[in-house]
Amino acid sequence: MEELGTGRQLQRGLKNRHLQMIALGGIIGSGYFLGSGYVIGKAGPASVLAYLLGGLIVYAVMVCLGELAVARPISGSFISYTRDYISPAWACGVGWCYWLTWVTYVPSEMIAAGIIMNGFFPTVSAMWWAVLFGLAITVINLSRVSLFGELEFWLALIKIAALIMFCGLAIMIFFGALGAGGFLGTSVLLSSGGFAPDGYWVVLLTMVIILVNFQGSEIIGLAAAESQEPAKTIPATVRQVTVRIIALYIIPMLLLVTIFPWDKASLENSVFAAALSSYGLEWAGAIFSFVVLTAAISCSNSGLYGCTRAMYALAQEGMAPAWLGRLNRQGVPQNATALSIGVCWLGVVLYTFDQQQSIYTYLLALSGFTGAIAWISICWSQYNFRKQLSPDEVKALKYKAPLFPYVTQLGIWVQIACLVFVAFTEELRISLYFGVPLLILPIVIYRWSAMRKQQVTDH
Repeated sequence: MEELGTGRQLQRGLKNRHLQMIALGGIIGSGYFLGSGYVIGKAGPASVLAYLLGGLIVYAVMVCLGELAVARPISGSFISYTRDYISPAWACGVGWCYWLTWVTYVPSEMIAAGIIMNGFFPTVSAMWWAVLFGLAITVINLSRVSLFGELEFWLALIKIAALIMFCGLAIMIFFGALGAGGFLGTSVLLSSGGFAPDGYWVVLLTMVIILVNFQGSEIIGLAAAESQEPAKTIPATVRQVTVRIIALYIIPMLLLVTIFPWDKASLENSVFAAALSSYGLEWAGAIFSFVVLTAAISCSNSGLYGCTRAMYALAQEGMAPAWLGRLNRQGVPQNATALSIGVCWLGVVLYTFDQQQSIYTYLLALSGFTGAIAWISICWSQYNFRKQLSPDEVKALKYKAPLFPYVTQLGIWVQIACLVFVAFTEELRISLYFGVPLLILPIVIYRWSAMRKQQVTDH
C-alpha cells in the first residue's frame, strides 16, 4: 500500500524463511514456556487435547488468511479484509482492540526478559534491562524490514532448537535412559487423578490461554505486503508453519505430561525446565532461562511489528490519525512504531510496581479474547469473500482454503464457544470486562464520527 502524498511504500524485503520464523516467533513466546504451566495445572494431561484443538483452530485461521493474503497481499491484512467483507465499523473495533492487546502484552514480555537478565546479573535492575530491550526493539522496528526478518529468523531458531532438545531429553527420560525412574510408561501420565483429573470440560475452559499461546500467526497476513512474491511465499508459509506449530506444541506437550506430574506445574517458572530439573538435569534450567529470554525478545519484537502494521493500516483506512500512516525513507511506519513503543514503555514502568502472577494471567486472558476476535474476523472475512465470487473466479484463485465452508465455519464457531466458556472461568472472566469495551468503544466512536461526517455532507 502506498502512503498518500509521498509515493513511499512498504518495502518487500521479507523472504520465505523470514515469514515462517516471524509467525513462529510471534507464537512461541514466553507465554508458551511459562503459560503452559497454567494450562497443565488446570486440565492435567488432558491439556494435550486443548493444544490439539488449538492446532486445528490455527489451521483453519491460517488457510483462510492464506487465501485472502494471496488474493489481496495488502498492508492492512485482516483489518482491510474485515472492512471490505464485514463492515468498516467492525474493522475499526478489531484493529484498535488488536493494537491495544499487543501494546499491553509486549511490555509483559520485556519485563519477563528483564527479570531473567536480572537473575544472570543481579546488580543491574530488571527495569533497566527491560528499557534496554525496549530500545533495541525500537531501533530494529524502525530499520529496514529485512533486518527485522533476519533477527526474528535467528531468535525463532533458538526456540525451536530448545524444544527439539527438550523432546530428545524427554524421550530418553521416558524410556529410562536418563534419570533414575526407569521406563515410565503411563505411571506419570495417569497418576494424580488420571488423564482428565477435573473432567474434560476444563479443557474448553483453558482454551482462551491456548489461543494466546498460538497467537502471532496472523502476523503473516500483516507481513504479506512486505514479502517477496506473496503468491508463492504465503501458501508455502501457511502450509509449513501450520505443520510446525502442531509439531512444536503438541509433541513437546505430550512428552511433558508423560514425564512430569501435572499437579506440580505452575506459572512460577518454565514447566519444561522444572520437568528436566526433577530428573537431575538442573543445567537445563539455565538453558531454558536463556530460551525464555530469547522467546520474550522475539515475541515482543514480532508483536511490536504486528501492532505497528495494524496501526498503520488503521491510519490508511481513516480509522486513526493520518500522521500515524506516514512512512520513513526505509518504508517503515515510524510514527506508528514510535507511538506503540511509547505506550509499551509506559506499560513497562507500570508493571514494575506490581508483578503478581494474577496480573500476568489477566494479560494472557485479555490477549486471548482480542486475539480470538481478530481470528474470527479473518475466518468471517474469508467466508464472505468466497461467497461473493463466481465459480470461475473461485477456480482462478491461486490459493484456496480447503474444504470450504466447513473448515472456515469450524474456525469461527469453536472460537466463539471458547469465548463463551471464558465467562464461566472466574480468573479469566475479567478479560471480558476489559476486552468487550475495548472492542465496542472504537466501533461506537467510528459510527458517531461517520454520522457527524454524513450530517456535514448533507448540510
